Amino acid sequence: MPLLNSILTFVMKKRIHDIELFMKYPHDVQRDTFHYLLDTAKKTDFGKQYDFRNIENPDQFAQDVPVHTYEQLYPYIERRLKGEKKVLWPKDIKWFAKSSGTTNAKSKFIPVSKEALEDCHYKGGKDLISLYVNNYPDSQMFSGKGLAIGGSHQVNELDPKQETHYGDVSAVIMQNLPLWAQYVRTPSLEVALMDKWEEKIERMAMETKDVDVTNISGVPTWTILLIQRINEIMGTDNITEVWPNLEVFFHGAVSFTPYRNLFKELIPKDSMRYMEIYNASEGFFGIQDQIDSDEFLLMLDYGVYYEFIPYENIQDEHPKTIQLEEVELGKIYAMIITTNAGLWRYNIGDTIKFTNLDPYRFKIAGRTKHFINAFGEELVVENAEQGVSAACEATGATIDNFTAAPLYFSDKREGGGHEWIIEFKSKPDSLERFVRKLDEKIREVNSDYDAKRHKDMALKLPIVHPVEIGTFYAWMKRRGKLGGQNKVPRLANNREYIEDILEMLEKK
Repeated sequence: MPLLNSILTFVMKKRIHDIELFMKYPHDVQRDTFHYLLDTAKKTDFGKQYDFRNIENPDQFAQDVPVHTYEQLYPYIERRLKGEKKVLWPKDIKWFAKSSGTTNAKSKFIPVSKEALEDCHYKGGKDLISLYVNNYPDSQMFSGKGLAIGGSHQVNELDPKQETHYGDVSAVIMQNLPLWAQYVRTPSLEVALMDKWEEKIERMAMETKDVDVTNISGVPTWTILLIQRINEIMGTDNITEVWPNLEVFFHGAVSFTPYRNLFKELIPKDSMRYMEIYNASEGFFGIQDQIDSDEFLLMLDYGVYYEFIPYENIQDEHPKTIQLEEVELGKIYAMIITTNAGLWRYNIGDTIKFTNLDPYRFKIAGRTKHFINAFGEELVVENAEQGVSAACEATGATIDNFTAAPLYFSDKREGGGHEWIIEFKSKPDSLERFVRKLDEKIREVNSDYDAKRHKDMALKLPIVHPVEIGTFYAWMKRRGKLGGQNKVPRLANNREYIEDILEMLEKK
């Protein structure tokens, strides 16, 4: 294994030169990607409809091809699901990533072409490791196994020939991994792709408790459950007693900020490292490439062409987009992607904020539908997580999950506000002080919220409901949203989620 570790580490480091190239020439790389995508798809039904053959530049592309939501693109996707070919992408598409998103109850079926698998998802995974071993040359991650927590997949029954499959993007990736990658991972593919989540956690725990796990990849919420179960089985206080050589957790899907203190409890190891990625069913977009920064490097050579909608125009019926070279520091944008799987000017539903322009680095601000703006406060997920993190720090608390929603004038009190449900792993020394610190931090980072809170004029102090451990798990289970890419919606601009949880608690 030490020899394998040396070989794989050397191979991974060779990619760094290519990464440095797109960092140095970002606009050239994006222009090449733009022309490659349109030229490749000009004979598809979509390409013919929008006359890709005669589109010469990004401005014309933005003028001739509308921005698409999933719902608007679905009629094309459905045709491929039912067996038609060359609808959105000329190459045969055998896989679809099934995603519920965070704000839509209906499943989404995102096409995953061979090009998207190899040049985007797999490339992103290899680049993640390349950047990690480049930052930590002493890494021994390949001397043991990598534990990956994924979803499941199944045959697409809409396809008359049943030649296509769909499932969580993690399952699609795992099923198609090259042999060398299968060799260095655990648990077995049979267990990793199980669809019954509770049974899967149990089988994963039993199968991995005796393996030398050096690295973990997964969503924080489900990783916590697995670690807690293994500790129960082994009778250990923390997971380092089971996996002494564990050195890194590669995580994504949700912000790590609210979970950081809880992971320090679960893995009390000073040398433990954490590295975040920004990937989704639609593609792999960013990697935390610097040791002391939580910014993502925008990955520009994965067959994805980027455009951006300024935050103030997100709700416009026909929003104006800007190109990468036009973005400004500190402004929030909705991200629009065109991909090598046939997603054309697709609104992914995420908002980002650029923190650096040379090279392009950014932070995730939230979802385009995942915010609270009932009173003009424009609260995004980033603000909420900063508030929760500061309140936890001040009161010694750690959390498992939270969600928040507006509380209207006609509801439980006079005046508007925000109502929170928070599941504490370790309770705050004072709930009153937690609420105050939460409010203070959000006021500090969000001027619109601060203005509305002035003298309690439009917004009063938040209401926080602490709930028992397991509440969000029970709620997600009730909704059929356990495991995979499913995650608790942090914010909603309506009371759908919070009322559902409160109703569930009342019936207990």
